[in-house]
Amino acid sequence: MSWAARRRFIILLLLGAVAVAFVTMVFIATFSKTPSCSDGVQNQGETGVDCGGPCPYLCADQARVPTVLFTKAIPNGTGRTDVVASVENVNGTAAAKNVPYTITLYGVGQVFVQKVTGTFDLPPSTAVPVFIPGISSGNQTNIHAFLTIDPSVIQWYTYAANTIQRPVVVNTLLGGATSTPRIDATISNASVSPVTNLQAIVLVHDEQGEVIAASQTIVPVIPAQGQSTATFTWNSAFPSTPAKIEVLPVMQLP
Repeated sequence: MSWAARRRFIILLLLGAVAVAFVTMVFIATFSKTPSCSDGVQNQGETGVDCGGPCPYLCADQARVPTVLFTKAIPNGTGRTDVVASVENVNGTAAAKNVPYTITLYGVGQVFVQKVTGTFDLPPSTAVPVFIPGISSGNQTNIHAFLTIDPSVIQWYTYAANTIQRPVVVNTLLGGATSTPRIDATISNASVSPVTNLQAIVLVHDEQGEVIAASQTIVPVIPAQGQSTATFTWNSAFPSTPAKIEVLPVMQLP
């Protein structure tokens, strides 16, 4: 092979190598995807498909499902029913935001009455109160309520309980007239930041521990390392003598 032929061969070889490299790069860019937490594949050290490991959400088997501690229907005038419930997150380092729930009301003989839906946050190691006032229940009496949660839709993520600054109820006072009772609760905020628009729910128990009344209010602001008062009122007397009052701040996750 002459020198000129060898030169042409080397040039063609180099051009071929460049062409192969270019085609390879185009193929990789077109058909290869960088692993992510939403690609439907268990990769990049994930514990499950798009969960655990470097992904923000935990896998289902890494957190215990929440427990509905109780659901109580309370008559509220003609054709209306209040519902109060408590849901516990026993996980010490797992939280979930905007968890959907369903409350179903039944009358005598398990006759379906009404269904309402909502969402709540589940901070770690917390029993979360739920209060839905004035649900339309028609002419049904002896209403029973049930709160249900679909565990498969909960997106758990790591969140330590000791990182939450929880407002604390330091005092409650029952007042007002018998026909229009009133409860004032002093809520303290130990945080260095103010707490705004805090929802608070009150549960009134009788001597047997049953919830006989409930209400909710919004506290506009609790100053940093300060206190504010949450006030709850009713337009009718309690059905029996109150024996215990619980005021429960509703924690919202950041």
